[in-house]
Amino acid sequence: MVIWKSGVVIITGASRGIGAACARLAARENWSVCVNYTSNADAAQAVVEDVEAAGAKAIAVQADVSKEDDVLRLFKVTADALGPVTALVNNAGILENQMKLEAMSAERFARVFSVNAIGALLCAREAVRVMGKSHGGQGGVIVNVSSAASRLGSPNEYIDYAASKGAVDTLTIGLAKEVGGDGIRVNAVRPGLILTDIHASSGEPGRAERLAPQVPAGRPGTAEEVAETIVWLMSEKASYVNGALLDVSGGR
Repeated sequence: MVIWKSGVVIITGASRGIGAACARLAARENWSVCVNYTSNADAAQAVVEDVEAAGAKAIAVQADVSKEDDVLRLFKVTADALGPVTALVNNAGILENQMKLEAMSAERFARVFSVNAIGALLCAREAVRVMGKSHGGQGGVIVNVSSAASRLGSPNEYIDYAASKGAVDTLTIGLAKEVGGDGIRVNAVRPGLILTDIHASSGEPGRAERLAPQVPAGRPGTAEEVAETIVWLMSEKASYVNGALLDVSGGR
C-alpha cells in the first residue's frame, strides 16, 4: 500500500469556485499549492495570498489546460518552484449558454471538449509522467472534478457539458486501473447544484436556487463542501479508494 504525506498539488481552474476552495483547504492540510488560472491573474493571486496566510507555500501559474505546451509548462514551473508534484486536482471546466443540442454549433462542442475532456486528459497524462514510480516518481493522487450532469444528462440546457463530464468519468475508471500499480490513485467527485459563478456562464446565475427544490437535501451545496471531499481523496485517509466516482450532490 502506498501512503504519502501532504506534498505539492496542482489545482487547475483554481482562481474561483471549487478550485479556490480546494486550494484554501489544502493549505490547511499542509499542501503546497499551485493555483492554475486561465485569465484572471488578480483572482488567482488572491487565492495564493489566502494559501500563504494559512502557512503554506503557493504560486499562481497561468496556463490554458487545453493546450499541450501550456500543460507541460504548468508542471515544470510548479516542480521548479515547489518541488515534486504529488497530487493533481483536474478542476478546470467551462460551460456555455443553455440551449437544446439541435441549436449547438460544432465550434461550441470543440471549445467545451477541449477544456473539459482534452484538458483533463493532458493534465492527467503529465501527472502520471511525474508521479508514477515507473518514471522515478514517488506516487500520488489524481482527483478529477466531474459533475452530476454526467449521469443526469442536462437535457435542454447543456448536453455537451454533460457529455464532456461523462468522458471524465470514463477517464477516471480507466486510468485508476492503468496506474494503480504504479503508486497513483485516481478518483472523481461529481458535484451537483453548487453555489458558484459557473451558472452565470450558462446565462442563469440563479440556476442553483431555482433547482434547489429538486435536491433531497433541500438546498444547493457550497464549494467548500465539495472541496472537503476532494482534499480527503488527496489524503492518506483515502489510501484504498481508487477508481471511485463520488457524488457530492445532496442526493440529487
